[in-house]
Amino acid sequence: MTPNNENQPSSPAIPRPACGAAASERRPAARPVERLAYSIQEAADMLGVNYFSVYRLIVRGKLKACRALRGKLLVPRTELLKLLQSQ
Repeated sequence: MTPNNENQPSSPAIPRPACGAAASERRPAARPVERLAYSIQEAADMLGVNYFSVYRLIVRGKLKACRALRGKLLVPRTELLKLLQSQ
């Protein structure tokens, strides 16, 4: 009987990237994206509240939003900063 590894062609060992700390060293840490405006969901995530809470702020006039292409509501970054400073 022959061992199982004799039937397989021998190849040099290929170093594989390590998981964990070594993997994170290859890629820089993700920074928050600073854009001119954010969707309602993105604004809610940044504020740590629900989507509907941001939508209610817009409806009540406490947070200004503008319509983008196809009617999507966008919240300007300056409005988010004003809201945070007024609180």
